[in-house]
Amino acid sequence: MPAYNSVFNTADPPPRLVGNFPLFPLRTKLRGPVYPLPFPDPPLPAHESPDPSSESYDILDEVLALFRANTFFRNFEIRGPADRLLVYGIWFISDCLTRIKPHASLREATKEVQNLALDLNFAIPGDPGWPLNQMYEPPRDRQDAEVLRQYMSQVRQELATRLLARVYDEGDDKPSKWWLSFTKRKFMGKGL
Repeated sequence: MPAYNSVFNTADPPPRLVGNFPLFPLRTKLRGPVYPLPFPDPPLPAHESPDPSSESYDILDEVLALFRANTFFRNFEIRGPADRLLVYGIWFISDCLTRIKPHASLREATKEVQNLALDLNFAIPGDPGWPLNQMYEPPRDRQDAEVLRQYMSQVRQELATRLLARVYDEGDDKPSKWWLSFTKRKFMGKGL
């Protein structure tokens, strides 16, 4: 059985690409290089995603939905630009989950995960520390590299916020054991 690919690969209009990394619009209040999507009306709880047919559904909802299923695969065929963001999102979620301790409160986990998300010293495609440089094109120039770094920072912060809402959806005393059971798994045998 093949891994699950992104439904955003056939997005119309196609997203702006930096190298071959897509800049999809996100449902967020954080500032960044892409326009924000509208929030659902009526508002949803923080641990829920809008319906995939909704205009509020974004690529980060899909990353969170496909994380657990795709984590089991060692091979992944990239079929479009959205799959590159899906792979990055899955790696970042894995990295976040390793920072959450099994008995950590929501406050402690938020501190750890937000520090990881806010850290601006991370690799982008083309950097020597990037895990799959053969599948990602580097940005053309410094300006594109800065736009990509801003977008990836925005993705990291929003993904961290949504992940914490799901891991602690039953209360702020203990994380969900179902999410933490994926801390030892590495998607494609790699990580950030």
